[in-house]
Amino acid sequence: MTTRWSVVLSCADSESDEQKAQAALAELCKIYWRPVFAFICRQGHSIPDAQDLTQEFFAKVLKGRLLQSADRNRGRFRSLLLTTLQRFLHDEGDKRHARRRGGDVRFVSWDDWMTEAPSHFSIPEQESHKWSPERIFDVRWAATVVERALRRLGDECEKHGRRRIFDVMSSCLTADRKDVSYSTFARILGLQETAVKNLVHRLRERYRALLREEVAETVGGANEIDDELRYLCAALSSAE
Repeated sequence: MTTRWSVVLSCADSESDEQKAQAALAELCKIYWRPVFAFICRQGHSIPDAQDLTQEFFAKVLKGRLLQSADRNRGRFRSLLLTTLQRFLHDEGDKRHARRRGGDVRFVSWDDWMTEAPSHFSIPEQESHKWSPERIFDVRWAATVVERALRRLGDECEKHGRRRIFDVMSSCLTADRKDVSYSTFARILGLQETAVKNLVHRLRERYRALLREEVAETVGGANEIDDELRYLCAALSSAE
């Protein structure tokens, strides 16, 4: 089965042509650029420098320069990516004044990234300025995974003519049951409260399945999925 993890490894281990490498980089960046970019910014880099460093980091990952010493047959992609990023920034610190950033690593424009993967998750500014770069990375990673699962669920609902139901109820998919007002949803949608409860139950089940699929793409084996899901929930809880 082809996963995002295998896409990364295939690009790192083979001499792909330029077009294939750019396509793989674009897919990788769509998924992981937010946590990487947020981590680099929190390390004190300006936004322009952080943008260039993010692009260069992914370019080097795909060329295999940063994954050669890692055990890629096991472990979570999240933790490996963070360790690799820290090593990359340490090495880049020595070169900071040697040359101008950017240039030949502008694979994907930032406008394209923002359009293809818009974020609806906001980090509380008053608290987040105290967070470590590692915590920022984890929160942005968790938010990205959740948003991808929700986006897939929204697309499925639209395909079956239930986009409005998803738009109205999506806010309750990650909320505690006590915070869900079934009567309010019933009034908005013009449905019986019992029907709304059934819809919420089915939507939540499908959302959890999609979230599990997203997480499964980034771990080394099925036995790690539950631990990674717990880590994800803990990261999001710490941001509330």
